[in-house]
Amino acid sequence: MVKGPERTPAKSTRCPQFLVRKVSTSTTLLFLTGFTSRKEQMLKCWRLSVAKQATTFATSAMKFKNTKPRPVAPLGSRILTSTDDIFKHNMWDHVEWTDEDKEDARKKAQENSHEQIPAAEKGKFDADACQYWDKFYEIHQNKFFKDRRWLFLEFPELLYPSLKEDHGKNVHHQSEVIQIQSGCTANTETRHYQHNDPTEDSWKMNNFNFQGEQGPKEVSFYPGYDASFRILEVGCGVGNSVFPILNNIRNTDSFLYCCDFSSRAIQIVKEHQDYDDSICHAFVHDICEEGSSFPFPLQSLDVILAVFVLSSIHPERLQGVVNRLSSYLKPGGMFLFRDYGRYDFSQLRFKKGRCLSENFYTRGDGTCVYYFTEEEVGDLFSKAGLEQIQNLEDRRLQVNRKKKVAMRRVWMQSKFRKPNPEHSPHHCCS
Repeated sequence: MVKGPERTPAKSTRCPQFLVRKVSTSTTLLFLTGFTSRKEQMLKCWRLSVAKQATTFATSAMKFKNTKPRPVAPLGSRILTSTDDIFKHNMWDHVEWTDEDKEDARKKAQENSHEQIPAAEKGKFDADACQYWDKFYEIHQNKFFKDRRWLFLEFPELLYPSLKEDHGKNVHHQSEVIQIQSGCTANTETRHYQHNDPTEDSWKMNNFNFQGEQGPKEVSFYPGYDASFRILEVGCGVGNSVFPILNNIRNTDSFLYCCDFSSRAIQIVKEHQDYDDSICHAFVHDICEEGSSFPFPLQSLDVILAVFVLSSIHPERLQGVVNRLSSYLKPGGMFLFRDYGRYDFSQLRFKKGRCLSENFYTRGDGTCVYYFTEEEVGDLFSKAGLEQIQNLEDRRLQVNRKKKVAMRRVWMQSKFRKPNPEHSPHHCCS
């Protein structure tokens, strides 16, 4: 740091006794009093700033509480209602933004995306994406992300069907407790836990048409062929979803596939002590490659999970990716999606010159991220022929209690189902 010419030497600031030898007692007391006064004034300003921020969040939360029902969520019991409570927890749920908040966020995003990366350099972030992620996992190994133990609360569809009934009762009890604590009511159009089983009619499909290099052919054997419930996680990384899932599907008739285009990430997954190839098949795969096939047939999956992975793909390639993935779902199968939402804190903190295209950025390590809206997510999956079960914007307030910093987080959470022709109103029975 460059010091200004009038800056007081550090020794004088830290050691008042040094000053006593050079000035009178009265002058010294005057100096120390002035120093203390300035320090107290700065502390007072900081407290006022934090209090003002807390008041804004609390006011928004109270407005949300009084104007619309909050969707019930497993993590939805922490509603900020008092300015005194803002730093008591690391996360506050269902934070409503004011029009002013939205406009400020829009302006910040507009400002940091005004200066874009030169066109000649943009292509490398897409073409070399695998190398950037390989390097990322080489550096961070499995220590960057935490295991997603919230998966089964947010996505009970991942559970083997015979376990869903018990889980549903447990979650129903949790939601009742949350409603009592927060005074909210369930909104079944946005977030719900008692589902009709979307896969019970499609479990026992035994013959599949597999599109291989030589065209369609019958497939009788492949990894997990004898399982009655199959899950695919795309972009699995180092297994932060994989191992919570594996620990829940053991001793059931389930099988998990997981893929990532980073060979280093898949290597880390396979080296994990909980990896079990009798119920899991991890493989390297680039979901953007149109000609590449999966190690299982079309219409063979009950669930596809994509958590913070589609945002890393160039927006122009997303529709093709979702279309191809959806073709592997059974009728009645579910596509579960969670990713970054528009104007999330991480979007607004990007510096100028990191923008690739509208709402699409590259980080300092070369990895990329896109920020979705609710409408965009709905269009993306509906164009792939899936029907919407849930599609919501999850707004939360994340707090750094040590640094006294509050961050507005925005995530998208969605569930889409592949229609079952047998249940279509146009289906005719012979």
